[in-house]
Amino acid sequence: MPAPTILVDADACPVKDEIYRVAWRHEVAVKVVSNSRLRVPEHPLIERVVVSDGFAAADDWIAQAADAASVVITADILLADRALKAGAIVLGPNGKPFTMASIGPAIATRAIMADLRAGGDQIGGPPPFTKADRSQFLQALDSALVRLKRG
Repeated sequence: MPAPTILVDADACPVKDEIYRVAWRHEVAVKVVSNSRLRVPEHPLIERVVVSDGFAAADDWIAQAADAASVVITADILLADRALKAGAIVLGPNGKPFTMASIGPAIATRAIMADLRAGGDQIGGPPPFTKADRSQFLQALDSALVRLKRG
């Protein structure tokens, strides 16, 4: 099995520093994918991937790169679905895993919320990102990498 890789949907990712720390500890490569040049640490395990600013260009790159040796970090439900179908482990920045069992309801909820917004309903966004989310993410990423390394 190929070496594990972490693929990061980086443009709005609040846990990039945590990803780097866990990746260094596990000696796992990270590809930080974004539409614009983001600052990333100078480290042999960290690769910056800048894609075009086309709609979903970063998602397309990640979906094509994802496989059974990947951990994909994204809050994007449609990208999570594509990465799961490619065999990847997928985590939200809050540490909650996307699974084949949870992705269908997540897509349906996303569609309902989009319809409500389109109808002019005032609905709140996601809850604020907390220290508990950050901690849960660290634990989830660590566990995912351990699982991948064990095969």
